[in-house]
Amino acid sequence: MTAVLLYCDDESAAGRRLAEAAGLEAGAVACHRFPDRELRLTLPFPCADELPRTLVVYRSLDRPNDKLVELLLIARHARRQGVRRLVLVAPYLAYMRQDKAFQPGEIVSQTLIGAFLAELFDAVLTVDPHLHRIERLDQAIPLTQAVALSGASRLGELVAVRRENPLLIGPDAESYQWVREAAAAGGFAFDVCHKTRRGDHDVAIELPGIPVRGRQVVLMDDVASTGHSVARAAEALLAAGAVSVDLAVTHALFAGDALAVVEAAGVGEVWSTDCIAHASNAVPMAPLLGPALIRVLAALG
Repeated sequence: MTAVLLYCDDESAAGRRLAEAAGLEAGAVACHRFPDRELRLTLPFPCADELPRTLVVYRSLDRPNDKLVELLLIARHARRQGVRRLVLVAPYLAYMRQDKAFQPGEIVSQTLIGAFLAELFDAVLTVDPHLHRIERLDQAIPLTQAVALSGASRLGELVAVRRENPLLIGPDAESYQWVREAAAAGGFAFDVCHKTRRGDHDVAIELPGIPVRGRQVVLMDDVASTGHSVARAAEALLAAGAVSVDLAVTHALFAGDALAVVEAAGVGEVWSTDCIAHASNAVPMAPLLGPALIRVLAALG
């Protein structure tokens, strides 16, 4: 075996889809959690000489604190057993939004987590990382093969099937890049709101100048976390005369009661990519990740 893709049970569907798209064998990592919350991981290679030369680890980094320990254990063990190349496919990358210290003593985690991943892996692939103050993923993860893809076009293609002549709206200025790309995929009109954040659950939304009365609106962003930005935008759009508001998002974090918050605000359908396993998943990313992974493996040799 020259390359094998590993996945965990909670991401088995997306992991197997990627393995098929990239033409790789796949195997599951067995995970047992002890009562004290420590982990016991078991790779599907009973003997050291059964490990491949290249190991691809599929692990999306929602709920990141436990998963980063998993990656540490898997990668260090694999290196000790002689694996020569390690590739991480993390469709969602955690800690990328913490890119600046806003208070004295605050830890900037983006580059620290990036360096941690670069120490473990020879390449990292992700989708729509939240890079606000840097332009390239390799500025956060110092690797030649630090590859960032986007799910926006695939979401735009889905919207084109689900809604006729929709208007795409982003909840804030940071969403512009994703809304623009999705709109280009379907030839849609688009704009973004102005957001003022006063806390994790307290935001104010000002609608853009584009007319929304009588329009089917699709809110679009890279991440839906607490749901409050989307909820406030949906309420304002419906109050301004939008006939419907749906949500298309790359990363369906939906922490706590976030999905209920969004639905209570009047959002109709919610569509997400499978970067994070969620009931709203409507767009598989394997058709995009597969070819990219093949290119990365070829580059690594």
